[in-house]
Amino acid sequence: MAKDYQKEIDFAFFAVNFGYSKSDYETLTPREKVFIYKAWENKVVSDSQMLSNAVSNAIGNSLRKKGKKAVPLWKKQPKRLDKDTAKENLNLVTELENKEGKTWVDLIYQANGIDRNKVMKRGRK
Repeated sequence: MAKDYQKEIDFAFFAVNFGYSKSDYETLTPREKVFIYKAWENKVVSDSQMLSNAVSNAIGNSLRKKGKKAVPLWKKQPKRLDKDTAKENLNLVTELENKEGKTWVDLIYQANGIDRNKVMKRGRK
């Protein structure tokens, strides 16, 4: 029975979840519809997993022993260094220093109100 109304069911899904108008929906190809359905499915699974993790974390934190640190919901992920970009940046800085000197370092210290000579003396100790 649902097969008779599949086109209407699909349109209702797109209209309710994505705000598509009838003309927007009709411009979609079957391939696009399949990819949108899959992306929607992935989003629902991801949202459900995040909610589950948040609830689990909240329960665990609420039941932790007194004085024990709470477990954070999100852990910071270290940023990966792109070696090619780092090499390019280093080459640019080296080239700039060869042309213009290291006055840019003094300008940074000056802008932050730091005496470079004191910092350099501390580093030598």
